[in-house]
Amino acid sequence: MKRVARLSAHAACALVTLLVPALALAAPISRADLVSLCADTEDQAQCGRLVEAKQMRAVSRFVERDGSDLRVQLVPYGLSVFRDTDSALGGGTSYAVWDYLADLDTLVLFTTRGERTGFLLLQRKGGGETPLPSEPVVAPDQRHFATADVCAQGCDNEVVVWRIARDGVRKEATWKPPGDWTDVTVAWRGANAIALDYVAASDAQTHTVERRLDDASWVRVR
Repeated sequence: MKRVARLSAHAACALVTLLVPALALAAPISRADLVSLCADTEDQAQCGRLVEAKQMRAVSRFVERDGSDLRVQLVPYGLSVFRDTDSALGGGTSYAVWDYLADLDTLVLFTTRGERTGFLLLQRKGGGETPLPSEPVVAPDQRHFATADVCAQGCDNEVVVWRIARDGVRKEATWKPPGDWTDVTVAWRGANAIALDYVAASDAQTHTVERRLDDASWVRVR
């Protein structure tokens, strides 16, 4: 996902489609709010900061924004600090609160690094950090989530099912889609299947397929 000079209302809608593929998180920003907040922002880092301002009310007892620093109190003690940086060469970084998974006491941070965006899971118990290429779409059991990192270049080109627990995060299974897929988003279809929306290069149309998690095409991660 590329950084843009200014996000128009149309671009903000596109950002919603990419960043909020499902309403599975504990308290996600709504599609309408995201469009409203980010329609006139200059870049995605600014969009993330506006989302953070809205989400901060739910986490203010343990998260503090102090200028360029985002401070998170850990459990049972400790502090994680994420510092935004700027660069004249376009290599700056930023961090913003995107969501909070209350059942797992885990923050979802939206990140930018130069022109690339991503997400970061921060588990307050112990401070474990897991970088993710796309927004984690949480399963109905609240113990698994899926990500899709598929694009023409610079991606791993895989869909991943992860397991998250209070003591850590790990990959459970991966699946590689055909090489002509782009703009892939994920939605859960019950506890044992996911739906993938994608654009095929062959016809530039959006298609949907479902993959059961017991399908033999998944590669199990040991």
